[in-house]
Amino acid sequence: MSERCRSRYSSGASIGCTPTSTQAKMVSKRIAQETFDAAVRENIEEFAMGPEEAVKEAVEQFESQGVDLSNIVKTAPKVSADGSQEPTHDILQTLSNLQESVASSCPQEVSAYLTRFCDQCKQDKACRFLAAQKGAYPIIFTAWKLATAGDQGLLLQSLNALSVLTDGQPDLLDTQGLQLLVATLTQNADEADLTCSGIRCVRHACLKHEQNRQDLVKAGVLPLLTGAITHHGHHTDVVREACWALRVMTFDDDIRVPFGHAHNHAKMIVQENKGLKVLIEATKAFLDNPGILSELCGTLSRLAIRNEFCQEVVDLGGLSILVSLLADCNDHQMRDQSGVQELVKQVLSTLRAIAGNDDVKDAIVRAGGTESIVAAMTQHLTSPQKQACMLIRNLVAHGQAFSKPILDLGAEALIMQARSAHRDCEDVAKAALRDLGCHVELRELWTGQRGNLAP
Repeated sequence: MSERCRSRYSSGASIGCTPTSTQAKMVSKRIAQETFDAAVRENIEEFAMGPEEAVKEAVEQFESQGVDLSNIVKTAPKVSADGSQEPTHDILQTLSNLQESVASSCPQEVSAYLTRFCDQCKQDKACRFLAAQKGAYPIIFTAWKLATAGDQGLLLQSLNALSVLTDGQPDLLDTQGLQLLVATLTQNADEADLTCSGIRCVRHACLKHEQNRQDLVKAGVLPLLTGAITHHGHHTDVVREACWALRVMTFDDDIRVPFGHAHNHAKMIVQENKGLKVLIEATKAFLDNPGILSELCGTLSRLAIRNEFCQEVVDLGGLSILVSLLADCNDHQMRDQSGVQELVKQVLSTLRAIAGNDDVKDAIVRAGGTESIVAAMTQHLTSPQKQACMLIRNLVAHGQAFSKPILDLGAEALIMQARSAHRDCEDVAKAALRDLGCHVELRELWTGQRGNLAP
């Protein structure tokens, strides 16, 4: 490539971003879609490159300067057939067509363009980012309101489009959208597909967004999530989405706020919405489906945050189900073996959570849990499964009564094997061995003494 062409990308200022102060600590820089498109057009018009070559060259040059192109649509803008419009990307053309069809209240056209919009956004996350920048949310919201007049098919497509658009962009959901989302879920509680899509919107809106979580909880979304599991207890997708959304409600993942309401939300799910009972009852419909069982167990572990909740899991029959699931996994009694390893991890995680209650520790041992735990470690030594080590630690915490029975089952050798095979297990394996009373060499990292520090 000529020096003239390379000079187009030569400075941070020319690409609309601030250069970093040092090369050693280069901070990712970003550019606007228009900047990238202008570079591609220049490659085509001034340097006679084909579209694919022009895009490739632009990508290479921007990335060589440390520019983050993850949110850039990396295709050449297309010119209209008659050349009457500025070159544009397919996603923006679809958005323009959707806006026109919504304005003219043509349901069939709206439906077609919503489908196309979803397909394009699913193919490339940069497409949904660009669409959001160009006003996609108010257009989809208007289509959504149009569908609430009674067109169930259009309503589902609108929710699907909203779900795709808000994936990774939870800030897009405004107060009106939040209220309409709760109303839509409430009014269509009997419709499995609409419920599933609506809950997916809830999940996307709440991931890494504490304010949306709090606002949706205040608007009454929690009983809608637990109610969906109860009402559609045999519908795989609904149960999966509802479990995922319930877990997100217990996250504390928004770095923009000093603290969230994760603990309070978990309490509300259990105390006000019978969340533990709902989840435990739901497992009975999916005893041969490791994937859904993993979701249910993973959600249970997020809710076992208090002593009485741990005991409630046992009282509701959850412990016997967990131990049976672990035994079934060990005996290969499940039809679908592809998700068994993940299920084992989630069952162990749930057992670890409820073993925070000392009375539950006794119940786990009495139910034959220790044998199943050691058997699971034996069968899954090829997987860095920390949960087993942490669960053993919880069982022997506050007393050594269970150490000998666990050691007699061969736990020490298994933990040593896991420690040597998986670097990620080093710390938890050492801790488990120490709490079991085994000899462990602990390296003293710092003694508090001041010494010479290398420059």
